Amino acid sequence: MPSSDSAISALSGLLSDEGERITRLWSKRLRAETYEVEVPGRDLRAPLRHLLDELARLLEDRGEDAVRLWPEVVRSHGAFRYDQNFEPEDLTREFKSLQEVLLYVYARRNKGVIDANVAELVSELVWEADASAQASYARVLKTEEVRFREAAVMESVLNHVEVGILLAETDGMVSFASPPVSRLMGVPMRAVVGARAAGSLGPVLTQVNARHPTGEPFKVQDMPFLRALREKAPVRGVMMQVERPGGGDATLEMSATPVWEEDHVLAGVIQTFSDRTEAAVKTKALENAHGEVRRLQGQLLRRTRQQALGQLASGAAHALNNFLNVLRLRITLLQREYKPEHVEALDKTVRQIGELVARLQEFNVQRTEEHLGNVPVDQTVREALELARGELEQREHPVHTELDLGFPWGVKADAGFFRELIVNLLLSARDRMEGGGTLTVRSRPAGEDWLDLRIEDGGRPYAQDELAGLFDPLRRDPGAPQFSLFLAVARTQVQRWGGELTVENRRDGSGASFLVRLPRFRDASAGEAPPPPPRMAPGGIPRLPGRARRVLVVDDDLDNARMMAEVLGEEGYDVQVAHSPDVALHMWEKNPYDAALLDAVMPEMTGWELAREVRQRSPQALLAIVTGMDVRGQNRASLAQVDAVFRKPIDVGALDDFLSQSRAEEEPTGQVDPHDATH
Repeated sequence: MPSSDSAISALSGLLSDEGERITRLWSKRLRAETYEVEVPGRDLRAPLRHLLDELARLLEDRGEDAVRLWPEVVRSHGAFRYDQNFEPEDLTREFKSLQEVLLYVYARRNKGVIDANVAELVSELVWEADASAQASYARVLKTEEVRFREAAVMESVLNHVEVGILLAETDGMVSFASPPVSRLMGVPMRAVVGARAAGSLGPVLTQVNARHPTGEPFKVQDMPFLRALREKAPVRGVMMQVERPGGGDATLEMSATPVWEEDHVLAGVIQTFSDRTEAAVKTKALENAHGEVRRLQGQLLRRTRQQALGQLASGAAHALNNFLNVLRLRITLLQREYKPEHVEALDKTVRQIGELVARLQEFNVQRTEEHLGNVPVDQTVREALELARGELEQREHPVHTELDLGFPWGVKADAGFFRELIVNLLLSARDRMEGGGTLTVRSRPAGEDWLDLRIEDGGRPYAQDELAGLFDPLRRDPGAPQFSLFLAVARTQVQRWGGELTVENRRDGSGASFLVRLPRFRDASAGEAPPPPPRMAPGGIPRLPGRARRVLVVDDDLDNARMMAEVLGEEGYDVQVAHSPDVALHMWEKNPYDAALLDAVMPEMTGWELAREVRQRSPQALLAIVTGMDVRGQNRASLAQVDAVFRKPIDVGALDDFLSQSRAEEEPTGQVDPHDATH
């Protein structure tokens, strides 16, 4: 065998020292690969730990003979998985996951270096074991072939039917589920078949987040086949929404029909599953989009802190109302007739709202990066007009718009801000035309390298002193600061792109004209700067083996804190919750923790201040800030107090990796770059 004694010794030591960790990672990855569901009384880790213990014993006692002997140990595992309704490809995924976990843990243990002999030894052991398990699986399958031949034909037919079929006995045991049931539910139903629904179906419904259309959790007793057993009558048209593991929701319609024997004795129930996702998802998406816009608008207005930000919030609400108007109109059209372009337009509007909110979060932070690209001018003008059209035309004295577009190229700008600039200029022109009328938008080349975009209104001309102070955000004129604040920010941004924003009265005296002049985009290869590399864990320290890390979650939002504790608890951590900084410090004094997750914004003390207090008490503790805000405005002294910053919504995998590290005794605190401080 090509593997050296040192490779056998290294793998043996790895299994001896890291066996529990390898088992945990293997079972976790296997569950993700096969959508395995945790069912009470069914231990997924136990058989995997048994296989690893046997491999460790063989490597230590028999050396190179382990490659020949371990497949014999694994042989029975194939029959065991057959009894658990695993498919042959599930077996292959199981052993492939073992290979990936072994090499991952070995690399972390050896600072990222994998010895070729060790890799070859792992590969040979794993795939010999897979072949042995597959042979055992095939032997059992062949033995059962005659008995299952007719059932296999029937299952083949049922597999190609779009409707899922489930059979339940009178005692509530699920005796059969056709393959479409697993496809529609989004997880394999192997854990449910052959078991009482009361114990096995609950974890499945929890994993797929099953719920009624009203949002209430869908409980086991709500399943139609159980209701049909209780009521001894058909149950029709029960709707259930589930989350698919790969992403997205599905809406299922279920019906159940009792089956009677000749002497009128109940024999069982047949339940059907049908996919009703398309119409339900589209309707729900529209409702959610409308509600989210209303929530964002209300939240933005409630958080006004001072007059200047109040004016900014008013302007932002103005823009959000534009989006809300587009959403309402699109919903109206979709209610009359479904067309894919309506849904696409709604999705695009929601993305634009996200861009607006992100810019509002960054308003008081010095901008460190530009999302520049080739923005098509005439197309963006049309998009902006669609957003503003409702407020322009749906008034007692409507304002109509004439487009005179003649710039088929692009400019180098930020697409979202450029579109909002046009919307706000259109609405400002409308405010100057109280009696209605027509405003004109013209785009023309200015020489070979420049764009001239003019928005000409029909209001009264500006006085000379008004023109001079129009871009001053500190103007005292009633109603002026909001618009002047926008113009000041807009002009600064346009100047950063190499252009200019100006205003002048029209030569014929019929109104005023805003002029946006920008350089034409020419460098097609230019793009956004590559994102900064993700911040690595301090020192690349491997996870602590053999015990769960004690974690303190500090958050004044009870729901956030409880959910965080529940998720981390399922990952094997010992988690405590504190709902205020004072309580957190008291708990830390009594019994220090290994790590803490701190909400950035709390009434009594910020997470950054709390991190400083905790760091003084426990210099080696792992500390992370959890926030929905942009942290680029934080000073370096604050950032240096924590090991990481996680943006909401949190990536649980990244959080698990972070908490599985330890701080080295000799590691310096150091400064943390704001870009590198976010996950």
